[in-house]
Amino acid sequence: MIEVFVLIVVKPGNEEKVFERIKKDPRVKEAYRVYGEYDIVTRVEVPDIRELDRFHDDVLRRIPDIEMTETLIASTYRG
Repeated sequence: MIEVFVLIVVKPGNEEKVFERIKKDPRVKEAYRVYGEYDIVTRVEVPDIRELDRFHDDVLRRIPDIEMTETLIASTYRG
């Protein structure tokens, strides 16, 4: 299982609409509206990198109100 955090910048005034649409996807385990440089932070779980590609292509890139995303793949490094 791959765990990723997706940081999302949304066109002003469309945050709630994008938030509601994203959190309906079963791969999205958590979603938060946040203050700062990003508008939404999500935690996404996918079985493999191909499913992550599908999530980006089928969900994020099809929402026209998303201006930018940054995807952070969680490391298994435990220190």
